[in-house]
Amino acid sequence: MGGTRMRLGTSVILGLVIPVALATGCSKAPTLAASPGPAPAHHHHPPHGGTPVVLGDEDYHVELVLDESTGKLQAFVLDGEMENFVRSSSPTIVVTAMVDGTPRDVALAAVPNPETGETVGDTSLFEGQADWLKTTPRFDAVLKGVVVRGTAYGDVKFNFPKGNDKGS
Repeated sequence: MGGTRMRLGTSVILGLVIPVALATGCSKAPTLAASPGPAPAHHHHPPHGGTPVVLGDEDYHVELVLDESTGKLQAFVLDGEMENFVRSSSPTIVVTAMVDGTPRDVALAAVPNPETGETVGDTSLFEGQADWLKTTPRFDAVLKGVVVRGTAYGDVKFNFPKGNDKGS
C-alpha cells in the first residue's frame, strides 16, 4: 500500500511539473527593457517654504524667508541638498534688491542661539528688517557675500521669490 501512495504522489508531481516546464521552455526569450530616458531632475525643497539661492555649484544654499507683515527677512544657510543647517562665519549677509529701478539694501545679522551653541560668527541663521519689504514681495537681487566653511561666495544673483536654484 505504501508503494501505491508513492507512485500516485510521484505521478501527481510529474503531472504538474512537466506541463509547467514545457510551457516555460517554449516561451520567447525575454525582451530587453528600453534604455532609460534622461535622468529625473534633481529637486531641492526649502525646509521653511522659502526662496532657494544656490551658492557655488550647489555647494550650499541660502533659503530666504520673508514675513511681509513685518518686513523681516530670514536667511538659513543649508547644505547642497537643503537638508541640514550649515554654520557660517559671516557676521552679516547683505542683500541688494532692485526696487523700482533703485537699489535697496537689507543687512541680515547673524543670530546666536544658545540652545544650539550658535554664536555670531558661527551660526546658520541671519535676520534683517526693512520697511520696503512689506510692500515689495517680488524683486531681483544680489546676495553680496557669505562665507561658508572657509569659502567666500559673493555677487550671487537671484529673483525673489523664485530664487536661482534650477532644481527646486
